[in-house]
Amino acid sequence: MRDKVIKALEKVKAMLAADGGSAELVDITDDGVVKIRLTGACGGCPMSAMTLKMGVERIIKQEVPEVKRVEAV
Repeated sequence: MRDKVIKALEKVKAMLAADGGSAELVDITDDGVVKIRLTGACGGCPMSAMTLKMGVERIIKQEVPEVKRVEAV
């Protein structure tokens, strides 16, 4: 599952880079929770929670159905 999440995250990174941000994979738990750290402009953006849920989580769950949720760390 890790390889599929990394591949999906590459798509997300391209989207975030347009706004000067990025994301890095921190961990994937055994129960399907992906932990992401938003970096660059996204790290301190007031809209980062929305970006995480509506963008990052949506794309990762679409690409990797085994993922239950995505959390920022």
